[in-house]
Amino acid sequence: MPEKQTGGISVNTENIFPVIKKWLYSEKDIFLREIVSNATDAITKLRRLQSLGEAESTDTPFRIDVVLDKEAKTLTVEDNGIGMTEEELKRYICSIALSGAVDFIQKYEGSGEGAKSGIIGHFGLGFYSSFMVSDTVEIHTRSHTGAPAVHWTCTAEGEYELEASDRDTVGTEVIMHISEDEAEYLNEAKIREMLGKYCAFMPVEIYFDDGSEKKEDEEETPINDVAPLWQKPASECTDEEYKSFYQKVFADFREPLFQIHINADYPLNFKGILYFPRITNQYESIEGQVKLYYNQVFVADNIKEVIPEYLLMLKGVLDCPELPLNVSRSYLQTNSYVSKVSAHIVKKVADKLVSLCKNEREQYEKVWGDIKTFVEFAAMRDNKFYDRIKDALLLPLTDGSHVTVSEYLERAKEKHENTVYYTTDTSLQAQYIAMYETEGIAVVKFDSLLDTQFASAVESHLDGVKFLRVDADPAAALKTETDAAENETLCDLFKRVSGNDKLEVKTEAFKDGEVPAILTVSEESRRMEDMMKMYRMSGGEGGDFSFPLDTKLILNVTSPLIDRIAGLLSTEQERAEALAAYIYRLALLSHRPFSAEEMQTFLKESYRILSDLSK
Repeated sequence: MPEKQTGGISVNTENIFPVIKKWLYSEKDIFLREIVSNATDAITKLRRLQSLGEAESTDTPFRIDVVLDKEAKTLTVEDNGIGMTEEELKRYICSIALSGAVDFIQKYEGSGEGAKSGIIGHFGLGFYSSFMVSDTVEIHTRSHTGAPAVHWTCTAEGEYELEASDRDTVGTEVIMHISEDEAEYLNEAKIREMLGKYCAFMPVEIYFDDGSEKKEDEEETPINDVAPLWQKPASECTDEEYKSFYQKVFADFREPLFQIHINADYPLNFKGILYFPRITNQYESIEGQVKLYYNQVFVADNIKEVIPEYLLMLKGVLDCPELPLNVSRSYLQTNSYVSKVSAHIVKKVADKLVSLCKNEREQYEKVWGDIKTFVEFAAMRDNKFYDRIKDALLLPLTDGSHVTVSEYLERAKEKHENTVYYTTDTSLQAQYIAMYETEGIAVVKFDSLLDTQFASAVESHLDGVKFLRVDADPAAALKTETDAAENETLCDLFKRVSGNDKLEVKTEAFKDGEVPAILTVSEESRRMEDMMKMYRMSGGEGGDFSFPLDTKLILNVTSPLIDRIAGLLSTEQERAEALAAYIYRLALLSHRPFSAEEMQTFLKESYRILSDLSK
């Protein structure tokens, strides 16, 4: 057995460079973000030293220049930041994964203060992303210390040369000689797109020179906004600014419904603006887009670790300078900080909705139709969210108004305590709705399968409260105080003409005598059918399986028609059967759409009745 030994892992340059060139980042476009981020850090460092009196201050404004030269096949990024000495260049550029940013933070900011300093780089790998698209990279740099300027040249094989530079200003110039295989990065439109995506809000002004001739009076303008809206206090932002920012960032001409401005400090440290987008129709994709930034540098659109799944319809930006990122800055590591950020966002969303409901009720009701699906789904998925939002959950009524669950139950106490009546089809169930509204009973309007699932969730939170569809069980308020006597002969007649020997038929006395009969379906069996529909819609197996509905036909003995049929049973059996069959079909029609065969039968019966009336 060999003796115990210790040592360090060594890496050969000729072996690591091909790996860097192909695998360092998931997308090659990221190289420009990394090089511009390094330039931003260089300026941030110099600003810090100037504030400490350790570097000479000048009147020259800080800036970053991105220059495209198609003829020379180069892309250059130049800054007037801190610069490097020969020693620093050897230490930080010639050594892979040794971060000058980390050293600077530890020296001038103290451990763990990177987020506060605004320093972006941490891993010492960003510079090498330039070799993903270049066969040679040059650096001209002059340190703020007055040390001689240095010129460094390195090939994609990792071989470098170091010599004196003729650069006469403080700062650094990175010249990337784009390889033949990556010629797309010599395209002006491509570079503008990349700058717009990754550098739109970097904290230093960035100017792009595409090589085209400029007019003498043409004003130079930066391609980025160094003070994005999320950096301002919410009290200083106008509605117009919020809308303009939304339309600019997401290229969406529609105005958002409303926004949530987040400015979290201790113990968290992140800022952002989240928008509830306007959905044009139910078939439109409801997947949102929240852009994640790190000290104003774009990181990713994929923020599933930060935003709960049930809030992914949101659009917005989050700037989280303390989020733990891997070296590619493309994926978040799961840790307690991420969970706290997510929880804070959920709380802010809930607080915003409750505030709107309480203080801007009219406006809140106007947007409820757009956000209802999202809010209901969130309340179903997260009990904590439900607890926060329960007083802002609205129920739309058939008369066009809105009430909260508690408001509905309070108003209904005298007529139907702890019961919420609803409809899922105002046209098909119009007869039922009219019976309830005649008696002063409000009817809630549901328009999706999710609504009924949401009703079940609310029931689980409110002990004793029950949601019933208008055709589930007629309310006691619809009936007269006198109990209807059972007429077995009449009930048998309707069961026979229905063609369904399992159909339960009973008699009731309703206050409304115009309705001869109604069909009811038990709430439990219909909800089970709805669950099966959602299961099939989500890709579950089961074919055309239909859950057997627990239906019941109720004959209204206060109706003159039912009384007439009862009288005909002993004298004109055939006529009684014809009328009963027709009334049954009318009841069925107000319950669900006819099948083709049922429609043919119904039309034949209608024609026959019209013929009899015309005699």
